[in-house]
Amino acid sequence: MTTMTIQVPDELSEQLKYRRDQVPELLTIGLQKSPLPAQVYRYVLDFIASDPTPEQVAAFEPTPEMRDRLKSLLARERTNETTPFEKAELDDYERIEHIVVMLKAGNLPYVTDNQ
Repeated sequence: MTTMTIQVPDELSEQLKYRRDQVPELLTIGLQKSPLPAQVYRYVLDFIASDPTPEQVAAFEPTPEMRDRLKSLLARERTNETTPFEKAELDDYERIEHIVVMLKAGNLPYVTDNQ
């Protein structure tokens, strides 16, 4: 195991004082966090949970903010300037796009059958 020394704010140090044995696990969980903001997932899940009509499914699109961010990430990727975090963000956008494509194609029957 590697030993590391890090500086943290005093308030975080106070919280970690009682959880020192959990620091490796906490770091692991923190590193597994999705790079996408929670509101991106919430937007898609709220839409799916709203029992959309076929017309609403066909018209479903990302928000302007999501489109702008994706456009920026894709531009950086074309010039090989993406960081590993940005690459992970692009991967998550791709997974969401795949779900939306399946939804629009009717390949998620538990969502589309009740229309």
